[in-house]
Amino acid sequence: MTRVDFHILPVDGKIERERWACRLAAKAWKQGHRVHVHTIDETGMARMDELLWTFRDISFLPHAPLGDPAAEGAAITLGHGDMLPSSNEVLVNLAHPVPHFFSRFERVVEIVPAGPEARADARERYRFYQERGYPLHNHDIRADD
Repeated sequence: MTRVDFHILPVDGKIERERWACRLAAKAWKQGHRVHVHTIDETGMARMDELLWTFRDISFLPHAPLGDPAAEGAAITLGHGDMLPSSNEVLVNLAHPVPHFFSRFERVVEIVPAGPEARADARERYRFYQERGYPLHNHDIRADD
């Protein structure tokens, strides 16, 4: 059954959420997992594409957007909407609502920035998973992590 992890950030903002997604993708990739980052739209996918190239000064993360021929063998893929990745290990969800294909993955990561709107959306996603019986885990991230 899919494991769902909520990473609760101490700060608000889209860029902080996206940078945390990069950190998680990097960690999962280094552990040998294939990762799919699901964004809300084409613009969000383009931002993540750029950020995965630049979020670390000394390296980039090997990735490709779905639809690109390189995506088939990429360790990290990017998509939005109904774009269905071929991997099924780790899904980093940056969209609302929960993508319909989430249960194909061994693990789903939800990143929750501070702020009332983001927290309300996250509570709705939490209830969605909880009502369906998925194992839920919370990670309260401190500013110094």
